[in-house]
Amino acid sequence: MDSFITTNRFFDNKHYPRGFSRHGDFTIKEAQILERYGYAFNELALSKREPITDEERSFIEVCRGLREPQTEAERVWMKYITRINHPRRFHTLSGGKPNTDSIEDFNDTYD
Repeated sequence: MDSFITTNRFFDNKHYPRGFSRHGDFTIKEAQILERYGYAFNELALSKREPITDEERSFIEVCRGLREPQTEAERVWMKYITRINHPRRFHTLSGGKPNTDSIEDFNDTYD
């Protein structure tokens, strides 16, 4: 990935306040790619930066939905975008209030 050159690290304190690698959505390698190149990915996706290479032009096509991701950079960025736009549902094992609509009386009488 010689494209996507930037000196800025990418952080998303809103969705990943503890960092990409500590959240569990990304592998260590994916987290490193996001931190290292994510700033450039974001600028390209938001048209704040003009593409310099063919790889960057292809990346923009993926961001616009014109083609499927093929490179590792494209796959990681789309995974990130999917995660922040469609957060995973979190299910707990504890429920809400117990159902008390019907109370049964179990009077066992042994005559």
